[in-house]
Parts: sequence; C-alpha cells; structure tokens
Amino acid sequence: MHALVVGDDLLRATRAAGSLVGGGVRSGVVVHLAVSAFWAFVLTRLRVRGVVGGAVAGLVIAALDLELIGRHNAQIRALPRIPQWLDHAAFGVLVARPPVQRS
Repeated sequence: MHALVVGDDLLRATRAAGSLVGGGVRSGVVVHLAVSAFWAFVLTRLRVRGVVGGAVAGLVIAALDLELIGRHNAQIRALPRIPQWLDHAAFGVLVARPPVQRS
C-alpha cells in the first residue's frame, strides 16, 4: 500500500524476497508465500490470538525477518523500514484474528 501511495515500485519488496534465493519477481512470490505460510503456521501453533497478540507477534517476526536475516541482504535493507514493520504487524493481526462467526 505504501509503495502505491508514494509512487514507488510495487514489486520492490517481492524482488527483495526473491533476492534471498538469487531470483527475481517469480522467486519473490514463492519465497514470500512460503515465509508467510511458515509464520502463519507458527502463530497458529503458538495459539497467538487477538489484535494485540497478533500485532506483537508481527513485530517480533519483523525483527527476525527484516533486522536479523534481512540485514545481510542489500535489497531487504533498502526497503523503507516503517512500512515494512507495519506490514508485518498487520500480517500478525490478520493471522491472529478471531475466527469469523457465521450464523
């Protein structure tokens, strides 16, 4: 969303993810999906629930993904930090949200 608003390259983060395995956009999509599925599995197994729990979990994931692993990758380091951290927090909230009750 941030890239769209500021007129940045919409696939920049995807390319950065792909650079972890030496690829471009296609590799980035695969990497991003795999990493997201992994973290969703972890949060589900840890039974992280609620907005606050999800946001905190997302920020912990951001610290690992962006600062610990990403600091060794120039393309990830070059991504705007605050939008990336907010994206991770939003991911955590979406994964940890309560199930939708259907009537």
